[in-house]
Amino acid sequence: MAKPTPFPRVRMRRLRYHPAVRQLVRSVQLTPSNLILPLFVRSGKQIRQPIGAMPGQFQLSVDQLANEARDAANLGLGGIILFGIPEHKDSMGSDSCQDDGIIQQAIRAAKEAAPELLVITDVCFCEYTDHGHCGVLHDRGAGQMDVDNDATLKLLGQQALSHVRAGADLIAPSGMMDGMVGVIRETLDQQGHYHIPIMSYAVKYASAFYGPFRDAAESTPQFGDRRTYQMDPMVSAAQALREAELDLEEGADLIMVKPALAYLDIVRQISETYPGTPLAAYNVSGEYSMVKAAAAQGWIDEQSVVMESLGAMKRAGATTLITYWAKEVAQWLVT
Repeated sequence: MAKPTPFPRVRMRRLRYHPAVRQLVRSVQLTPSNLILPLFVRSGKQIRQPIGAMPGQFQLSVDQLANEARDAANLGLGGIILFGIPEHKDSMGSDSCQDDGIIQQAIRAAKEAAPELLVITDVCFCEYTDHGHCGVLHDRGAGQMDVDNDATLKLLGQQALSHVRAGADLIAPSGMMDGMVGVIRETLDQQGHYHIPIMSYAVKYASAFYGPFRDAAESTPQFGDRRTYQMDPMVSAAQALREAELDLEEGADLIMVKPALAYLDIVRQISETYPGTPLAAYNVSGEYSMVKAAAAQGWIDEQSVVMESLGAMKRAGATTLITYWAKEVAQWLVT
């Protein structure tokens, strides 16, 4: 008679002892097609200006951007998302709506270089205004300035329309203006662009993790901060769910949580509340820069930390990852 199996009979390590077994039972998968690469574009030629706070990232002239678009397409990335840095800024962010503006030039160059690559555009004003805020300002009295939500909405519609005319495939409004998705949807539909999807920055926190991005996009506010329109990091998850609900009701096709790592609980709750809705997580500049800094000191292994972090975002429920490591990850996945 066979002896009974000694304790423990159930050994979870059986699923871990062999690399092929680990791969067989792995449910979280990263693929290049789920990755979106952010790119910063500025006026000029043959410019590839390093961003000091973000090692390995650059401000690119339009001709250099075209090369990046080709690389992204060849790597099988899901797309690129563009941020424009105009040569001249004003209080209204006028360059953002011009057919010959920097972002419109970039869109055309990217589509010419890689016609099949998905080109997404950030729709906001902070990069284009001389004050660095995300819309038209109004005086609240006593010298207090704030963004005029409703005055900004019409301009957001115009900006989005100019991007689509230039060839953008997907619009991503990020200013956290109430009603922005509805106005953009109506503006695009009125011009017959029913097919263009909107990926809303539905849940965007007034986060300390954005610091390096503001240097990269030259969009630091000249006064105050953005806490009157971006979400307070300390509010309950219920507010995030409400923000997502409103944007979906207004016609958002995809929604986003930004930042990613500190808000995986929000990613999880939104994915469970709105199953089937494509959900992006933005692996933001501060998250990128911290890993780069620690890796440069030899304190961590960059590739391992990046893959683990992005895997956590997927496990939490994100279907799409916006990350500055998109190209590197695509290369790591095939080596």
